[in-house]
Amino acid sequence: MKSTQSQEYAEYLIRHQMSWKGKLFQVPYQSHLRALSLGKTLDVGCGAGRNLQTLNRESIGIDHNSVMIESCRKRGMNAHTTEAWNQIQTQYLGTFDSILFSHVAEHMTQAQFQELLGSMLPLLKQNGRVLIICPQEKGYSTDSTHVEFMDFAKIDEVFQGVGIKTFRQYSFPFPRLMGSLFPYNEFVSIGVKK
Repeated sequence: MKSTQSQEYAEYLIRHQMSWKGKLFQVPYQSHLRALSLGKTLDVGCGAGRNLQTLNRESIGIDHNSVMIESCRKRGMNAHTTEAWNQIQTQYLGTFDSILFSHVAEHMTQAQFQELLGSMLPLLKQNGRVLIICPQEKGYSTDSTHVEFMDFAKIDEVFQGVGIKTFRQYSFPFPRLMGSLFPYNEFVSIGVKK
């Protein structure tokens, strides 16, 4: 697959997410997300809604893939294409408790991701949180649309670059040493807007 905007990519994610295996496998990840109590969240790069369906009901998802946005909407989620969101986002300035980027940063360069995060910060409340989730080595190698490997150090640099204070970084669901073996081990970084 060459692009996260393609119909092929959307159909792959939707098919995987809707399968019984996909639903069962997501249980610990969605429990982890609920435990973070993110409040009203902007889910940037929401894809087919895997995380959006778990977040607070006031949460909103955005994605540049219109097929995935349509899938979210059919299941009752508040989701918008990037183009549609750009037309309405000013009404949401300073209203989100959290902004989530789950498996988004690795699809661009560090500089591009820093620019994207910076552009989203006006939507976040003071003391609001930014949650960034990225795959570790094994997971990174499984997707041809990945552009740059984003570890704790790179995400910390991104936070510093936009004036976000790094609050916590940890490996989930297993310790960091599993990153080269288990494809679903993730870097989790939480920052706070000051």
